[in-house]
Amino acid sequence: MQLLKSRKRLILPSSAIDIRARRGGKVLSAAGLMKLGLMPQVSGGATGYNQSGDVVTVTSDGRDLNEIWADFQAALELYNAERNRLLNVLTFNVTKPIEDVFQGGGTVDFEKASEFGVPRGIRTPMPNFFSLGYDFDWWDVAIRFTWVFLAESTQAQVDSLNNSALEADNRLLFHEVMKAIFNSTTREASINQQNFNVYPFYNGDSTVPPVYKGTTPGPSHDHYLVSGASTVDSGDLDDMETDLKHHGYTWQTGTTLLLIVNSAEAAVIRTFRVADGDSYDFLLSQGNPPWFPPDANLALYPPGATPSAQLAGLPVIGRYGQWLVIEDDLVPAGYMLGLASGGELSAQNPVGIREHANTALRGLRLVKGPDPDYPLIDSYYQRGFGTGIRQRGAGVVMMIGTGSYDIPEAYVESIG
Repeated sequence: MQLLKSRKRLILPSSAIDIRARRGGKVLSAAGLMKLGLMPQVSGGATGYNQSGDVVTVTSDGRDLNEIWADFQAALELYNAERNRLLNVLTFNVTKPIEDVFQGGGTVDFEKASEFGVPRGIRTPMPNFFSLGYDFDWWDVAIRFTWVFLAESTQAQVDSLNNSALEADNRLLFHEVMKAIFNSTTREASINQQNFNVYPFYNGDSTVPPVYKGTTPGPSHDHYLVSGASTVDSGDLDDMETDLKHHGYTWQTGTTLLLIVNSAEAAVIRTFRVADGDSYDFLLSQGNPPWFPPDANLALYPPGATPSAQLAGLPVIGRYGQWLVIEDDLVPAGYMLGLASGGELSAQNPVGIREHANTALRGLRLVKGPDPDYPLIDSYYQRGFGTGIRQRGAGVVMMIGTGSYDIPEAYVESIG
């Protein structure tokens, strides 16, 4: 046992607290130990260590730290269950690093019958699958609580740090999903020491999409479009809708077409009218007042013609043809995102969020510190996930402008 010198006395380290010194077969008291130049570990002070009894157990307003730990864990369970509403209609959770997504199958045809022969036999057409990879990374952030901080802090101050971590996680998830959507380049992920492609929407990479209702897209088929003008017009929305229809994404097939735009583009889309040569009138949602935009008159639209003000909790500003239009400035100005959604966390949604195969390692986790009696101290937040497009034809991005498609600056790189 190593003893530490301090002012002609030896201080027992914390590991020696339970060791009883005996002299003449008797257990020595603390006073007896001090006469020998030995003393139990001191509490605080310039020359001692803080034993377990000295660790702060409550905040300055009297809230037990272990209760706060339990509250944080309960909050994380709710947070992981609800997640961001926009992410829910964009994504589907996957746990495999590589997924074979059904792309349709071959067809069979009848032939004219002959009185001199028998019909030819058929076999079940082989289905077509496309192997899609997903990247995966671990992300973490630490909030290090010292005992001095906890002694002086209120529960509200400790809660605010937890809320900051939740906000950072939400922002990270959203950023990585949007990066997977707006980045038109094919990425690579190392899976089991092999490199696999992590694809964007169709980007003209020589992949031939499956045939749908006689439409046969070529290998240069691209869902990253450029409008060709400095301002959005109704023809741009028509082009985006056509791209999705070519792959069977319509309301008839059980998907909802969502057009998510910045407020700059939304202001123009609100003005689209058949009388001005547009394909449809823009219909205000039920949640909009009749004075916005100035030329709107809700009496013109019969009951049921206007869309609901919300979709899965998302604010809908109106409808243009099949598009439900959502205004959100998280979409960069000068870009429009059109996608086919099957609903919250539906397998028809375009983006896959890969989580760990071990259920205990999914979602945002609060990892306890090394001392099990005081898990909050030295704890940290951790999430492991990756992204990839799992329905390459279910989304289309349009840049308003001329030239070639440019990835929005906000979604070129990862956070951190």
